[in-house]
Amino acid sequence: MTGKALAEGIVTGRLDPSAYADHFSDLHPPLDDHEALVAADRCYFCHDAPCITACPTDIDIPLFIRQIATGTPEAAAKTIFEQNILGGMCARVCPTETLCEQACVREKAEGKPVLIGQLQRYATDRMMTKDMHPFSRAAATGKHVAVVGAGPAGLACAHRLAMLGHDVSVFDARPKPGGLNEYGIAAYKSVDGFAEAEVDWLLKIGGITIKTDAALGRDLTLTELQADHDAVFLGLGLGGVNALGVTGDDKSGVLDAVDFIADLRQAEDLSQLPVGREVVVIGGGMTAVDAAVQAKLLGALNVSLVYRRGRERMNASKFEQDLAASKGVRIITNASPVAVHGNGAVREIEFEYTDDDLAPTGQTFRLAADQVFRAIGQTLTGDGLPATERGKIAVTGAGRTSVAGVWAGGDCAAGGDDLTVTAVAEGRDAAMDIHTTLMG
Repeated sequence: MTGKALAEGIVTGRLDPSAYADHFSDLHPPLDDHEALVAADRCYFCHDAPCITACPTDIDIPLFIRQIATGTPEAAAKTIFEQNILGGMCARVCPTETLCEQACVREKAEGKPVLIGQLQRYATDRMMTKDMHPFSRAAATGKHVAVVGAGPAGLACAHRLAMLGHDVSVFDARPKPGGLNEYGIAAYKSVDGFAEAEVDWLLKIGGITIKTDAALGRDLTLTELQADHDAVFLGLGLGGVNALGVTGDDKSGVLDAVDFIADLRQAEDLSQLPVGREVVVIGGGMTAVDAAVQAKLLGALNVSLVYRRGRERMNASKFEQDLAASKGVRIITNASPVAVHGNGAVREIEFEYTDDDLAPTGQTFRLAADQVFRAIGQTLTGDGLPATERGKIAVTGAGRTSVAGVWAGGDCAAGGDDLTVTAVAEGRDAAMDIHTTLMG
């Protein structure tokens, strides 16, 4: 065992220093000019394109691909950004394999879709690296809007409002803006500080002020925001994490996957990030896969991802499941945790097999574990929020809440998928509704 031990089995520096850069390199290296032209040439440029319908932000995909094919990637980028101002990050993290690319006519006919996500990255990176911003602000309206949360929904809302001439103050509880994009996705999906660079680029529109370390309920209240602003948008995400609810859940070594991912994303030296020898991740979504894969990449010997339902019910896409398996993660399905064992620190975790209806079968098994990550869903936290349904803020139309003058979108709002691209769409659409309301 190498590295510095923090607890038995959990150490830093498991790998040779050179291995970290290799393990956490770009999952999908960017296309070069020739590769982009070849990929664009495969598009049929469908008139009634199913890929557009499958895109939550309704990007005109055939148009931007045609613009790449004709040698105008900056025009393609503007087509993308008109609908999705965070198109650069969405090109990296969006599950295109279950959205636009799954709907692609080429996928239906040949089993090989047009590389829509990688082409989107090619175009948006081209514009951003040239430090170009495709939009300018409209004449000032004199209206001031508060946005709570500097994640995808909040940033998309703020940018559209600023573009329409409103002044926007964005409040975020964390030290850096970006939300999920900065703190919540696997490091190999967004390398070289792209999340921070994207926020800096977005702010070039002007009219947006970001205030960090400002949490709703701790540093400001909804009532105060309403009093000081003409409208409020809530894009605060989900701050709480569901507990396992089993005996021993509080033992040392049982951690939240979201915290592990956030620590990894902010680490300046990955060799100093502790990881166990025997790691178990509980959950079946993207967060679970991101935690499991990264634990393996940090040098864990054995990593098991355990989900209570079958593989076909996992929220993580087949691509993500296959990625985990390719990195050496063992996926165990139809099993629920029943107890965490150990004297102070976790040593084993016990599971019971379930049937397709989650009914226990009576058959149990144990996995050795010195580190367990919970990834079984997040919860809304905060006092004085608008009415909720199913644990999220209830909304109607384009994000209108039960409180007049308050809108909501993204993961904290009921109704949408918990995807970055969906959050962007909800923030953008709420901004348009706010604008219409404020301007009468």
